[in-house]
Amino acid sequence: MKIVLLAVGKTSTDYLIKGIDGFLKRINHYVPMELSIIPDLKSTKALTEDTQKQREGQAMMSALQPGDVVVLLDERGKEYTSREFAMQIDRKMVQGIKRLVFVIGGPYGFSKEMYDRANEKISLSKMTFTHEMVRLFFVEQVYRAMTILRGEPYHHD
Repeated sequence: MKIVLLAVGKTSTDYLIKGIDGFLKRINHYVPMELSIIPDLKSTKALTEDTQKQREGQAMMSALQPGDVVVLLDERGKEYTSREFAMQIDRKMVQGIKRLVFVIGGPYGFSKEMYDRANEKISLSKMTFTHEMVRLFFVEQVYRAMTILRGEPYHHD
């Protein structure tokens, strides 16, 4: 199984880039994972929130492949403990899924088409974080999940 984190806009903060890259390297010792970036829309001041979500959604949809299992990182999604999240990933690995795609939306969230395409929604927290920080938090949780599944000492209950 390959894990893809699909996000809108590049990460521009140095320490976040280093952290994300570091965890991606660690994760790739267990399972292939990549960060796939949808370019930011240009000239968004003239766009309504709905139009921006729609255009970002079209770009996201075009990055998906048939058969992808799509999980939106959404504030209204289900919350998991780290162990529960690890078990969710394990179940998907056992099911033989080829690509598990986690999606971070743009500043206004997801289009209706993305909600319709999604297989599920998860939330990292009830708190709000920057989209760049969510990338780091998420890849750390994937790494943590891999170490939990392998019984390695990174995670402590």
